[in-house]
Amino acid sequence: MGKKLFIKTQGCQMNEYDSDRMQDLLNLSHGFETTTNEEEADLILLNTCSIREKAQEKVFHQLGRWKKLKEKNPNLKIGVGGCVASQEGEEIAKRSPQVDLIFGPQTIHRVPSLYENAKNKDTTAIDTSFPKTEKFEYLPSSPGQGPSAFVSIMEGCNKYCSFCVVPHTRGNEISRPLEDIVKEAKDLSLKGVVEISLLGQNVNSYRDSKVRTKGLGLSNLIREVSTIDGIERISFTTSHPFEFGQDLINIYEEIPELISYVHLPVQSGSDEILKLMRRRHTREEYFELIDKLRDARPGISLSSDFIIGFPGETDKNFQDTMDLVDKVGYDESFSFIYSPRPNTTAKDLEDNVPMEVKKERLSLLQQKLENSALSISRKMVGETRKCLVTGVSKKNPGEFQARADNNKVVIFSCNDSSLIGKFVNIEMVEAKTKSLRGVMTA
Repeated sequence: MGKKLFIKTQGCQMNEYDSDRMQDLLNLSHGFETTTNEEEADLILLNTCSIREKAQEKVFHQLGRWKKLKEKNPNLKIGVGGCVASQEGEEIAKRSPQVDLIFGPQTIHRVPSLYENAKNKDTTAIDTSFPKTEKFEYLPSSPGQGPSAFVSIMEGCNKYCSFCVVPHTRGNEISRPLEDIVKEAKDLSLKGVVEISLLGQNVNSYRDSKVRTKGLGLSNLIREVSTIDGIERISFTTSHPFEFGQDLINIYEEIPELISYVHLPVQSGSDEILKLMRRRHTREEYFELIDKLRDARPGISLSSDFIIGFPGETDKNFQDTMDLVDKVGYDESFSFIYSPRPNTTAKDLEDNVPMEVKKERLSLLQQKLENSALSISRKMVGETRKCLVTGVSKKNPGEFQARADNNKVVIFSCNDSSLIGKFVNIEMVEAKTKSLRGVMTA
């Protein structure tokens, strides 16, 4: 009977990508099969995220629950990876001796050897170093399961926003060679993938690491990927407004394969708060960027991230954010209450916004964002859109789920499972809070 692997993934799409690649590695190196039942696992991996409040404590609580599994099965091995592991490696080993291996985002390719060390030694195997893009040289080619696939193009961030731990947990910006990314995308295309999502903490700072010229950035990479036979749709995330240059704006006019959607985190609508956050752009500069994008691609959908209750945020600052949401009109957004993170400069600021005020503001903002998204969906009703059928509906197995060319989720009825991975035309007939209902047309 083969060994069983259970992976629990927290956080961003980069972590999802890393978890998938660890799964591929362990399958090739040790014959691991994945399981959704942690109680039957021979190896459990927790891929962590340190962005949100009490991230470390959530990790230790999870490890405490898994300790009981290890008491039942002494041969079980437990590993912790990701950003909390990068940040708290030695502390994890100290507080949770049931953990056998600890690794950072840049050392996932070493998990098989760490697992071997853990099998043969009583001490915890730890590797939270930052070996640049070495991991991509050791990762196997993706099996390309399904019509869509993530491709990681760079790691880390150099922006050092005052609230963000990413530069400390994933390191400084390091880009993969363009030819390696294109090769991976071509390989995925041959396996039936039709949609590529380019991933990075700050993708618009991408530079071909073999050439190192500004002219060979994300826009050129998108151009190259768009020429690959079989790749019909391209997206990227996450962007930073400060480095969203004119060349990247222009690519929305040039490349029809690039979806009509961009995730562009603003975090706050107040210049005062943006400065405290060290975001390197103003409110007006953000508006100018949005206008240019809409000129280049009329009807483009926008999403964003917001932090509410940042230290010093006044009622006026919060109203500036609400006003920005009204002016931009977001299709989807993620909003959170500020919480101080380790190794960030913002943690030294006086957190002087009462929690009840933070919660009230967050509720008001989320209601406005939800209304904005619903309004955009209602305007789509009656339109026919080219949609990629991604699979069976999560809520109703008798229906299918697709995504429109502006990234909107569309639910429709059909009894032909061969359409999964294909593009179909769907007329939008009803707008819902987080999706649309449609009818397939000829």
